Amino acid sequence: MCRVLTKAEGPSGADTPLELVFHLPAGYPACLPGVSVSSERLTRAQCAAVRDKLLEQAQGFLPEPMVHQLVVWVQQNLRHLLAAPGSGAGPGTCPAASATEAEGPWMTLLHLDHMRAKTRYVRTVRQWASALGLTGRLMFMGRVILLLLQGHRDRVKEYLVLQKTSKVDVDSSGKKCRERMASVLWEARAPPGHARFLAFEVKELSSLDELRKEFETAGLEALFPECVLGLVK
Repeated sequence: MCRVLTKAEGPSGADTPLELVFHLPAGYPACLPGVSVSSERLTRAQCAAVRDKLLEQAQGFLPEPMVHQLVVWVQQNLRHLLAAPGSGAGPGTCPAASATEAEGPWMTLLHLDHMRAKTRYVRTVRQWASALGLTGRLMFMGRVILLLLQGHRDRVKEYLVLQKTSKVDVDSSGKKCRERMASVLWEARAPPGHARFLAFEVKELSSLDELRKEFETAGLEALFPECVLGLVK
C-alpha cells in the first residue's frame, strides 16, 4: 500500500490538500491498483469523482508502474475535474451516488473454493477491502470459505475485478496464480433490518451453528438456507 499526501489547485485557485492511497495488488502493474481519495476540503461526492477519473487514467498506463504519473496528473487536473458538470462541486451538494448510499450499501456474498497460501491470501483480501473502503466478513468453517462484502456498489465491483485478475494464491506447484473458482452467491442492496458492518473481520468458525449465527446477527438469516446450506451438505 502506498499513501501519498499532496496538494493541488482547487476550483477557487486555493491549494486543496489530498490524501491518495494506492493499494498495489500482487499483479501490479499488469492490473489496476486500488485507489482511495480523501480531503478535508472536498465532499464525498467530489472525492469519488476524482477517484473515478484517476482509475480511468490508470487504464492508459497499463502495464507500466503508474503511481507517480497518477499523482502528477491529479495535481495538474484537480481544478478542471471539480469544475466539470456532475463532479459534485459546490457546498451542500448531494449527488445521486450519496442518495443511493442512503438507501443502503451494496452487498455481495462470495464463495471461495480454497486457499493454499492462506496467510498471504487473507492479508491481500484485507488490504483490498481497506483500500476500497469495504467492510464485511471473511468466514472459514471447515472447508467452506465465504466472503461477505459491504460498501459502495462501484467499489464492490472493483473488488471483484481484483479478485479475478490478481494472483492471490498459489497452485499445487507453489506458483502464484489467479483465483479462478470464486463464485458470487448473492448480491443486492442491503435488505431492511441488516446491521451494517463497521469493519472488515476474519472469522474462524468451528460449527455450522456458529456460521448461521453470523448471518442472523447481521440480519441476513434468509441468505443462510438459500446460499450457504448447499455448500456444507
